[in-house]
Amino acid sequence: MKLLGSNTSPYVRKARLVLLEKNIPHQYIVDPPSDPNSEVNRVNPLGRIPALILDDGTCVFDSPVIVEYADTLNDTPILIPRGDALARMRVKRWEALADGIMDSAIVVRNEVLRPKELQLAATLELHNGAITRTLAHVAGQLGQREWCEGNSITLGDLALLSALAYLDLRQAERDWRGTHPDLAKWYLRMSLRPGAQISLADNK
Repeated sequence: MKLLGSNTSPYVRKARLVLLEKNIPHQYIVDPPSDPNSEVNRVNPLGRIPALILDDGTCVFDSPVIVEYADTLNDTPILIPRGDALARMRVKRWEALADGIMDSAIVVRNEVLRPKELQLAATLELHNGAITRTLAHVAGQLGQREWCEGNSITLGDLALLSALAYLDLRQAERDWRGTHPDLAKWYLRMSLRPGAQISLADNK
């Protein structure tokens, strides 16, 4: 299978982290939709990344669907609980929090790229505030625990790792480590995992 994406997309990184963590063979292809020759627009009518192309040509999109599909391909490890509805909900809720950080960070990124006189202060305040509150929430929920949910790695951990990596890329001035030292320690430990080392090497 092939994963189409770009190195700067946090949603692509989330999908890559899942595929790498589960040791699912795949080819990662940098193929941003902005490229006129991109395959993305042909395989995904939305023209968005990530797009996962299966061996039979089926295209899977977007990141929540990709990671849920990938998690069914093997059990090493199981990243989304299968027999406990509440545990499954909690893991998906962690993913929603992480995706929300990514969503707001992208809005902020797009806004600050506009000419200064056209930037909307209310938009920046709204989304930066959402990021600040969510970081405080996830740091409080995680505390000094090793994993977001239960006693092993889940999709929640990988999604949060991707969100924090994106903040490092696009909001380097945000001192989330200084504000949340336990979260910083968690991120450092997570970033040493083999799949994370591969994915985070492209965080530029």
